[in-house]
Amino acid sequence: VFTASTHDYILFFTNLGRAYRKKGYLIPEAGRQARGTNIVNILPLQPGERVQAMIRLAEIEEREDSFLVFVTRNGTAKRMHLSELSNIRNTGIRAINLDEGDELISVRLTDGSCKILIATHDGMAICFDENDLRPMGRSAAGVRGIRLREGDYCVGAACTRGEGMVLTVTENGYGKRTPVEEYLRGSENAEERTAQNRGGLGLKNYNITEKTGKVADVKIVGDDDDILVVTDDGTIIRMAAEEISVYGRATQGVRLMRIGEEARVISVAITEKEEDSAEEAGETAESGGSSPGSGA
Repeated sequence: VFTASTHDYILFFTNLGRAYRKKGYLIPEAGRQARGTNIVNILPLQPGERVQAMIRLAEIEEREDSFLVFVTRNGTAKRMHLSELSNIRNTGIRAINLDEGDELISVRLTDGSCKILIATHDGMAICFDENDLRPMGRSAAGVRGIRLREGDYCVGAACTRGEGMVLTVTENGYGKRTPVEEYLRGSENAEERTAQNRGGLGLKNYNITEKTGKVADVKIVGDDDDILVVTDDGTIIRMAAEEISVYGRATQGVRLMRIGEEARVISVAITEKEEDSAEEAGETAESGGSSPGSGA
């Protein structure tokens, strides 16, 4: 969720590894409570294709320090110069080659100085320097970002320069904030800690129990952010990030929202702070929509 002007470019990335680009004015305006326009009326999506991430840009930059970092469900990571997407056809282009059975889950815009955090469904997470990923072209598949145990898969990714907190939210509506430095290694002095090695198993991110459910999503948040938590039955609640308790990595967190017995949290989005953000919005998400994977 982000604010964009009519002349901004919006990049859309799908689970099939394709990228689409639209100017802001080509996306129909609607009121806050309106249903909006089905994404298939905006993008020529293929059967089974859905939007996983969106990125807003004032322009497609040619600067050498602008990159996109891709993360897939099976733990593959790839870094690519943003300029590789300077010419996108109306029908979209391939942004990453995916192995059979894999899908894209997150895309992040970076400046070459970020650390990449990848989190898994079973509560593991890895945080490595983005420069551990050499830039690749659009046709490349990427390299191993995190090694997964049998049955596990990636649910989210984020980038950080060391600021902010890692927000983890579980399928049963539990969550916590954890300082970024807890995902680094080395000295007890936080300023001297370094990132983990890319391709490892990572560290324990969440103490999963039957009560909490498994991890649904992760984000990097600041005290001035609001978050939107979305469930698969269409419920959305909004809350201030600063009101979520801070806990260490291997903990259970606290209940953020109550959900129905058959419902589960499917995604989390960051948005601008509102004065009444601590109150539950009571809004309903329309079926068939897609949320940023932002990802991001």
